[in-house]
Amino acid sequence: MSTRILIVDDEPNMQQLIDDALSMHDMVTTTAGSALEAIQKIREQSFDIVLTDIRMPEMSGLELCQKIHDNRPDIPVIVMTAFGNLDTAVETIRAGAFDFVTKPFEMDLLLAAVKRAEQYRRLSQQVKMLRYQTADQRAGSFGPLIGQSEVMQELFELLARISDTQSTILISGESGTGKELVARSIHENSNRSDEKFVVVNCAALPESLLESELFGHTKGAFTGAETDKPGLFRRADGGTIFLDEIGEMPMEMQSKLLRVLEESRVTPVGGNTEIEVNARVISATNRDLTVEVENKKFRRDLYFRLNVIPVEVPPLRLRGTDILILAQHFLEHFARQIDRPIKAIAPATAKLLVEYRWPGNVRELRNVIERAVALTDLDQISVDDLPANIREHQPEKFVLNVEDPSQLLPMSEIERQYIQKVLESTGGNKTLAAKLLGFDRTTLYRKIDQLRIEVKK
Repeated sequence: MSTRILIVDDEPNMQQLIDDALSMHDMVTTTAGSALEAIQKIREQSFDIVLTDIRMPEMSGLELCQKIHDNRPDIPVIVMTAFGNLDTAVETIRAGAFDFVTKPFEMDLLLAAVKRAEQYRRLSQQVKMLRYQTADQRAGSFGPLIGQSEVMQELFELLARISDTQSTILISGESGTGKELVARSIHENSNRSDEKFVVVNCAALPESLLESELFGHTKGAFTGAETDKPGLFRRADGGTIFLDEIGEMPMEMQSKLLRVLEESRVTPVGGNTEIEVNARVISATNRDLTVEVENKKFRRDLYFRLNVIPVEVPPLRLRGTDILILAQHFLEHFARQIDRPIKAIAPATAKLLVEYRWPGNVRELRNVIERAVALTDLDQISVDDLPANIREHQPEKFVLNVEDPSQLLPMSEIERQYIQKVLESTGGNKTLAAKLLGFDRTTLYRKIDQLRIEVKK
């Protein structure tokens, strides 16, 4: 829909000048010759932005701005003034103005202010809508997983199809993307949901203890083994065992795990009897195991046994406004925890959250919102409540701005640079990069080879 703008000025020539300029940019304009007329029109019609002069009879533009701010804070007001000094700027801010421009102004500057107000208005509406949605009402979810982006919808569809299968699943994705939550969601939506979901962090357990923890041990098997211990595979019998950070598992343990997967039996440390187990295995890694296999750091046969059904969890930076949905979800959660009446994310804050790259993914976002909820003195999270690295982040842009024909690049170089950028954005994940580029993996590998693209990890 076109942006609807109310122009408030007691000079008809100025009204017409602004009307003509905004109409050229597909904006729908209405004019008012006084603040009182503007108030009446705001009651009768719907507007996205108000442009108002300051000096007008009966009621000033600042008084109008204050009334709009008090009664319709969702409508950004841009004040036009012939007195562009510091005192005037302070007055407009105190009155609740979104922005101000100084007369006589260049129309490009006014248009830039209107564009900023448009973005502010859109974010305000989105944040307001999120505030009234609870997690179970949000469109597009799978268990506790939340998201409306296309990549998450595709993930939810895949999870729904595979949850009831008995095949092993390998979940890959960057650190902090929620791989354990994905695994738990698969378990809770499977026919094993009434049984245990057992989590093993392969990176957190010392190599000397990993075998005993996974497969159990008998009394006296080693110093300190005072009783028999069943092990985590047997604890997960009938349910699901989640092997997180599987890429960190030592090579010797990999061969023993492969045997368990092939035979569905475990042998406790110090024991001679094999014990049958029926646990579905879901594993996860933030490494590219194909590279680990090539570097002989991970067994090829184990990789294929674990990777019967591959699941790729997208990084947060590729999930668009899912960032705001998750931020609002975390806000509500932490506000309830500390019993604080914090209800919203300010539009300026939302803009920064969407633009930030989120190298720590959902885990980083959760921590940022928890911090902001703890720090804020307001009923909404403001820019000042965010960490400095997010406040100062400058969004990256891929820009082609060349006037000299001799500097223009051949299409192959533009394609090389763009594919390189997509690969960097996905952290070198070729499966996800191919999906974003609209290629299959074979085509992407061929282009990487032909264009000599360096894949950085």
